[in-house]
Amino acid sequence: MFKDAAAEYNRRVPGTPRFVEVRNSLFLGSLFCFSFWALNSPVARPEAELVATKRFEAPVLTIRSRGAEGNKFGFEGGRVLKLKGTYHLFTSEMIGDPHWVKMKLAHWVSQDRVHWTRLATVAESSGDFSGKDPRAALWSPLPVYNPANNHWNLFYVAYQAAPDTAQQWLTNHEGRIWRAVSETPGVEGIGGPYTDAGVILQRGRDSDAWEGLQGTDSFFPYQVGEHWYAFYGSAHTEKIPISLWQVGLAKAPDLAGPWVRCTDQNPLTVEKRFIENPIVTKLDDGTFVAVYDTDEPNSIGYTFSEDGIHWSTGQYLLVQEGKGLWASEVRTPLGLIPEDKNSFTLFYTANEKVSGMKPDGNGINTTPGSMGLVEVRLRKR
Repeated sequence: MFKDAAAEYNRRVPGTPRFVEVRNSLFLGSLFCFSFWALNSPVARPEAELVATKRFEAPVLTIRSRGAEGNKFGFEGGRVLKLKGTYHLFTSEMIGDPHWVKMKLAHWVSQDRVHWTRLATVAESSGDFSGKDPRAALWSPLPVYNPANNHWNLFYVAYQAAPDTAQQWLTNHEGRIWRAVSETPGVEGIGGPYTDAGVILQRGRDSDAWEGLQGTDSFFPYQVGEHWYAFYGSAHTEKIPISLWQVGLAKAPDLAGPWVRCTDQNPLTVEKRFIENPIVTKLDDGTFVAVYDTDEPNSIGYTFSEDGIHWSTGQYLLVQEGKGLWASEVRTPLGLIPEDKNSFTLFYTANEKVSGMKPDGNGINTTPGSMGLVEVRLRKR
């Protein structure tokens, strides 16, 4: 009964929280977002592009990797950072049944990008499938450093979960964005342990019309001058088939909030139909670039911004082709990692081609999620 929705959602995964949104000054916050938008012209067509210089012909992290024992459905989404020569991966592990509900958020490290060691479980979902637990499924752990207080913050999505119906996709719904803070100060505190500090964005009376039953499915904050902005996403999963996944911007004076939707410019027009999980990198020249999940085959999407607020129409980077086509579906980029000048490492999750895997109860592909790697260069046109 869920065949049409499965085809629509076969590529998507979410992530975020619970607590109370601070609602003070919401009108003034939205007005400021509108004023800034009105006084600044949209970004011009970018004069740069991302090109793949090396595509690895096999995944670098799979359910067969040492440390992945007990991980039934593999990896999806998250972020990779490079600190003092070590690569840190924070990712969602789809450890068991129900599919996309029983989850762990994990921290892995690597020195060479290919061999990975699992350090810790950051959090584990309840796996409750009754629709009652707001932390039934946990997704999309994204570490962000706050220089103001010298601590890492970890943003992630928490969902309620229930069996799907012919009308609604309920496996992950009412997503709420949680913020957790490392108990260890300094850059070296990226490993935590992390303590939850509450929900900082969720669906409610302040939501925009484009936000639906899915709740907030992604959230990535980045600093613009003295302020913080964040991409956040949602979809109307209360009606099947699901036609759009969109993103908007929110703004806050501090990483901890309060976060206010930039309603008058949302949703953004980077993509016409599908965009999810954008992760932002600020380049050496001050330009911002965001990589994101797209429905373009074998590719990830990206967009540029001169000011961090006005974003260009999306472009596409082909990450798999030819002998390197090991995935049945490319899913989520895990952020651009600066290496040499204008050169980057880009990790991404994708559904690995594995024969004999049966669909879950909703007919959705259960081939395991694995992590791939591509080397990227920024090229001026």
